[in-house]
Amino acid sequence: MKNYHSTIQQCLFIVLTLLVRNISSAEITPDQIEFFETKIRPVLAQECYECHNSRDKAKSGLALDYREGLLKGGDIGPAIVPGKPDESILMEALRPKAGVKLDPPIVANFEKWITMGAPDPRDKPPTDDELAADTNWESILETRKNWWSFQPIVKPESPSDVDAFLRAALEKKGLKLTEPANKQTVTRRLYFTLTGLPPTPEDLDQAEKESHEQTVDRLLASSHFGERWARHWMDWIRYAESHGSEGDPKIDNAFMYRDYLIRALNEDVKYDQLLREHVAGDLLEKPRLNTDLGINESMIATAHWRMVFHGFA
Repeated sequence: MKNYHSTIQQCLFIVLTLLVRNISSAEITPDQIEFFETKIRPVLAQECYECHNSRDKAKSGLALDYREGLLKGGDIGPAIVPGKPDESILMEALRPKAGVKLDPPIVANFEKWITMGAPDPRDKPPTDDELAADTNWESILETRKNWWSFQPIVKPESPSDVDAFLRAALEKKGLKLTEPANKQTVTRRLYFTLTGLPPTPEDLDQAEKESHEQTVDRLLASSHFGERWARHWMDWIRYAESHGSEGDPKIDNAFMYRDYLIRALNEDVKYDQLLREHVAGDLLEKPRLNTDLGINESMIATAHWRMVFHGFA
């Protein structure tokens, strides 16, 4: 009886698949075509065609560059079940998980598309030229221009008081702001944040005679500011004075890079300048020269390329 029901289900699926395959692009509504061409095809082309196409590479037997390929699927079955996104293998690959994640709106678009029956005007596999047109850099660039990071910077209307944002978030949770901290507490927070060190009794006495702004300016001018914040940059590039692994070989003179960062932060060297120095500090036409120490600051930045893991097995 169980095998009978299984056979019936398989037959129904085959019939449904054949019906969907026989729908010509002429029977797809203009709105459905527009939805596919603007929301679905660009994602398939840029995220999937490289490994799953009908021309030169179809990993696991799966080609996603035409309708039949999606419905037929690959080694583990059909990629989509029209009308049933939760039963479609493609959705398992698109939904958030470890590794590369697609934006939630993109995943929602695929769910909507499959729910509406997965209308797809691609009746046959693309030619080499058509596939190249879908996957060339110009096409990808046009889509990526819509990324939030490429949008023009705008100044939204917002309250001038930053606490307004905090109050709004707290009110949603039924919470209230605490009472304002006293001068000594604020001073301690500033010291730990900007220098990583607690204030001495003398520091607290001095802060009592200053405004918060004056205390901040004084701490920003402190050499300890660079020492504190260089640590974050060094964590990012995995600063170390040895390579670890077998033998734990040393990285000679690594401290020079550390001190370079501290000086750069204390001297307010701009972020874009630091990036240039890190990538190609030895090639800059106008490097930063430290006449007091007699060194080329820009060139030292390239030392971070040496601080990578080495296996010695």
